[in-house]
Amino acid sequence: MEMWDIYDKDKKRTGRTMKKNDWCLKDGEYHLTVLGIIARKDGRFLITKRVMTKAWAPGWWEVSGGAAQAGEDSKDAVLREIKEETGLDVSAWDGGYLFSYKRENPGEGDNYFVDIYRFTADFDESDIRLQTEETDGYMFASLDEIKQLAAQGIFLHYDSIKEAFSM
Repeated sequence: MEMWDIYDKDKKRTGRTMKKNDWCLKDGEYHLTVLGIIARKDGRFLITKRVMTKAWAPGWWEVSGGAAQAGEDSKDAVLREIKEETGLDVSAWDGGYLFSYKRENPGEGDNYFVDIYRFTADFDESDIRLQTEETDGYMFASLDEIKQLAAQGIFLHYDSIKEAFSM
């Protein structure tokens, strides 16, 4: 069973954990998620389409990411999520941590921090190995194409991470 660390308002581990997706957090408690933007040197971004069996936002486009597991730091979590979802090992690529934001959902038990990373390299499309339980395809999108998907309301987290595409 996957466990997540519980963090305080200052993004410090409390020493307590929660079960994955067990929305039990009190106000002022958070879990940690990560998003990893994968850029090619030609200015296009690798984005993936969520499988239709997802409970939340099926069929929407996104960048790789997910929750940090208990005891896992943010960078290890993003490297693991990217590897699991795309098959790419970005650990030696240019880039890294950009910024964080915080989401509070009072009364829902699902408050979280999101650490945003961006990694850039020239890589071969044949290196991509999608995790079929999570993703139902991919594309190399320009920033304009991502903006169009966001305008259609089918690109996850765009308003929160849009500056990371231009950095």
